Amino acid sequence: MKLLHTSDWHLGQSFFTKSRKAEHQAFLNWLLEQVTAHEIDAVIVAGDIFDTGTPPSYAREMYNRFIVAISRLNCTLVVLGGNHDSVSTLNESKQLVACLNTHVVANVASHDTNADTDSVQPSDNQIIELKNSAGATGAILCAIPFIRPRDVIQSRAGESGLEKRQALGEAIKQHYHQLYQAALTVRDEKQLDVPIIATGHLTALGVSQSDSVRDIYIGTLDGFAADGFPPADYIALGHIHRPQIVAKSEHIRYSGSPIPLSFDELKTTKQVVMVTFSGGETEAITPLEVPLFQTMAVIKGDLGTIETRLKAFETVPPDQPVWLCIEVETQDYLSDLPQRIQALTEEMPVEVLQLRRSRNTARQTLNQIERETLAELTPEDVFAKRLELENFESEAEQLRLGRIKQQFRQIVAEVENPEQVPESNFEPNSEPNA
Repeated sequence: MKLLHTSDWHLGQSFFTKSRKAEHQAFLNWLLEQVTAHEIDAVIVAGDIFDTGTPPSYAREMYNRFIVAISRLNCTLVVLGGNHDSVSTLNESKQLVACLNTHVVANVASHDTNADTDSVQPSDNQIIELKNSAGATGAILCAIPFIRPRDVIQSRAGESGLEKRQALGEAIKQHYHQLYQAALTVRDEKQLDVPIIATGHLTALGVSQSDSVRDIYIGTLDGFAADGFPPADYIALGHIHRPQIVAKSEHIRYSGSPIPLSFDELKTTKQVVMVTFSGGETEAITPLEVPLFQTMAVIKGDLGTIETRLKAFETVPPDQPVWLCIEVETQDYLSDLPQRIQALTEEMPVEVLQLRRSRNTARQTLNQIERETLAELTPEDVFAKRLELENFESEAEQLRLGRIKQQFRQIVAEVENPEQVPESNFEPNSEPNA
């Protein structure tokens, strides 16, 4: 049994006003080639098929054409809903694509509630028997999409923020283990020697995020502890765009997004993950590198350095311009900076999608700290100095800065006056990189 694990396609994304249509189509064509070349039995897409809940028509058409194409390769496709996906959008064609060997699990479709625990029981359609090339069951899948709090718990009046986070974490853990037990029952009843696979679209604790990842479970759950996963043979995760192993466990992985969704994602190679099973044992876990279908680059330095580095793109074909992020380092505020950059690039086969100013305060701040003792600084002083090392120039970044400052003030108030700050007033949101 062979499967491919991918996630976070974000079909329909607009990147600084640029469409990703050509890149996504090239990726889907490449993915079909891998299915054929490696004789893949099943492809799992672990959430965020689309970039928004109302994707453009071309993105829906691309999705539908891919389903038709992969069905002709005798390969099962499993589509899991992510936090960007609209449940209704994915479900509108669910019954139709089921005729094309495609399983769509858009959300946790509950059908029963445990009166004792207020937890929701998993739906039967989340247990899927994946077929191999011979038409026999080659694996049992616990198909778990993005879990919304309302899907697995019932809120209680008077709960503190901590109690809500604990309740949600426990409910997600319970949902995973209930599905795993259901998969074990199927395997035992049918006496199958096959692996059990689980999926997920969430933030597992201890992973590295990128600028394009939007926080989920804001104010409720910052991350799900990896020890809450059941002992499945492979766990295919989505939501984090950088490919990585979770909690040093080779079988728990984020495949990452197939194309760079932000400039900081250029630091890592994009991949899908091929998993090979022999009977019920994992034989190999092999990342397959995804080609870069659109040349992108980040250039940092003063104007002279930037001009020099731009010369590397002189031989680029004019019909395939490089998308650039330029970060200018200068001690002076240049009011005509955009015009200067335009003059440097107007004859070049490049398109500047992001222009940033580097505040270049790191060295100045470090020199100042050397002359100060910690006793002379208040917590607010230390925090302010740390924020000076970050860039918060866009509107979204300014909103994020406001959330960070508000959270910091709440934390300081709670530490200094714990008896005056009710626990329920503190509901942190996830700001892992601040």
